[in-house]
Amino acid sequence: MKIGLIYTSTTPELIELVEEEVKKQLGLNIELCNYQDASILAETRNAGYVTKTAAAKLISMYMQAVNDGVDAMLNLCSSVGEVADVMQEAAKYLGTPIVRVDEEMCKEAVRRGEKIAIMATLSTTLEPTKNTIKRVARELDKHVELTDVLVDGAFGLDQEQFKVLMEENAKEVANKVDVILFAQGSMAYCEQYISERCKKTVLSSPRFGAIELKKALIAKGIIVD
Repeated sequence: MKIGLIYTSTTPELIELVEEEVKKQLGLNIELCNYQDASILAETRNAGYVTKTAAAKLISMYMQAVNDGVDAMLNLCSSVGEVADVMQEAAKYLGTPIVRVDEEMCKEAVRRGEKIAIMATLSTTLEPTKNTIKRVARELDKHVELTDVLVDGAFGLDQEQFKVLMEENAKEVANKVDVILFAQGSMAYCEQYISERCKKTVLSSPRFGAIELKKALIAKGIIVD
């Protein structure tokens, strides 16, 4: 079984977390194919939205994964998650599911509470994540109130510095919300730490994405539940 992991930006922590969660769901006897193009996120950050060239590059990565014979792929960047959405019909036609790492996490946040804080280090991740939460809230017939928490200056910090800054920002909103959601998979290593410090439900995407990836492979008949 061959799985495509689609990145627009990576950190060692993110790669380790994603591969750990995928192997936890699918076993060790799988081939993981990493596809990376940091220029997609860089261009999106510079423009403030997903440009047509950034979207085209991402779609090209999807097509390369299809040509390489992957059984399914996991889209790991929330900033470009809406590109994955519009490619779903093509993915069905090609027989190669594209799973968003963050969609089920957003659904779980809506199930857990009405007031949701969205933490991100990149402003370009906030709007796509909020759009996803609003969409799934409509689908689940739930009302939500969203609070943006942009963690300025966190991008590129080492783990300990990052945790300190995340805690400072999370504590400012913890008493006002039901759930804290991490908009970027690279933040996931802080999930338990922030949950314990803030006494609040905290959600990050890698484990949800891996579970949904397994479901997609079950639906395709590649594996048996």
